[in-house]
Amino acid sequence: MPEKSGHGVVVGVDGSESATRAVRWAAEQARRRHAELTLVHAIDDESLSHPRPMPTREDLAEMIRMRGHRLLRKARDVAREVAPEVGVTLDLRHERPVQALKDAAENADLLVLGTEGLRPLGRVLVGSVSIALAAKAACPVALIRPHVAEDDAPHDGPVVVGVDGTRASEAALALAFEEASWRRTGLVALHCWDDAFLSAVFEETHWSLERADIEEGEHEVLAERLAGWKEKYPDVRVDRIVVRGRPADELLKYADRAQLLIVGSRGRGGVAGMLLGSTSQAVMSYALCPVIVAREAGDR
Repeated sequence: MPEKSGHGVVVGVDGSESATRAVRWAAEQARRRHAELTLVHAIDDESLSHPRPMPTREDLAEMIRMRGHRLLRKARDVAREVAPEVGVTLDLRHERPVQALKDAAENADLLVLGTEGLRPLGRVLVGSVSIALAAKAACPVALIRPHVAEDDAPHDGPVVVGVDGTRASEAALALAFEEASWRRTGLVALHCWDDAFLSAVFEETHWSLERADIEEGEHEVLAERLAGWKEKYPDVRVDRIVVRGRPADELLKYADRAQLLIVGSRGRGGVAGMLLGSTSQAVMSYALCPVIVAREAGDR
C-alpha cells in the first residue's frame, strides 16, 4: 500500500462539465494516494468592471463570490460521491485562474485540470490556462478529457510513458511506475528514434547507415533508463517498446487503449507554450485518455 502523500491533489473548479469530470478523477487519485483534495475556484476581480451603474461593483462582487462558493460546494459533493473518505478543502481565490491554481499547487503532488471534448479533426481544445500551468506549475499537471468511446478511459488499460533517453524523462518514469503500481496495471515504456536527419546526411556523403545498429543502441538506451525501476516496483509489469518514428505519433497510437499517458515537459524558454516540448503539446491536444505532464525538479 502506498504511503500517505505529504501534500495532496489540487483540482480547478469552474462549474463546467469538464471540470466536474476532473473533480471525479482527482478524487479517485486522492483516494489512491491517501491524500487530501483541494478544490480551487478563481475569481478574477478585473472581470467585475462593467459600464452599467447597476448592479454596483460591490453587488456584482458578492454575486460572483456566492456563485464561487456554490460551485465549490457542488464539486465537494461530487468528490465525496467518488471518495467519501478523502478530506476536501474548498479554496476560493481572488486571482487570475493561472496564478490562483499555480499558487494553490505550489506544494501539491498533482494539479488536475479538465479539458473540453473532441473538436473537429479529433483535436481537443487545450486552453491557455492548461498550457500555462502544464509549463509552469511546480508539480505534475493532469489534463482530463472524455474518452473517444465512453466517459472515462478504460480502467483495465496500461499506463503509457514516453522515454526519450534524457534526464528530462526521469520525472515521467518515476511518476509512471508510481501510477502503474497504484492502479495495479501494466506499464508501457515507449522509446522512439527517428533517423530522418542522419539518413539525409549519410545520403549526401554516400556513407551507409546501419539501421540495425542504431536500433540496437536505442534498445540499450531504454534498458539503461529502466534500470533499477523494476527492483523498486516489482509488482509492475513493463512492456518495453522501441520504435522508429515521431514520439508524439507513436504515443498517440497507444492513447486510445491506455488509462493514463505520461510525458515529460522538455520545453525551454520564457513563453508558456515554449516551455513545453512539441511532444507534450501534441499529446495534450490529441490523446484520448488523461495526460500527465511531469516536470523535472528545477525545471519550473
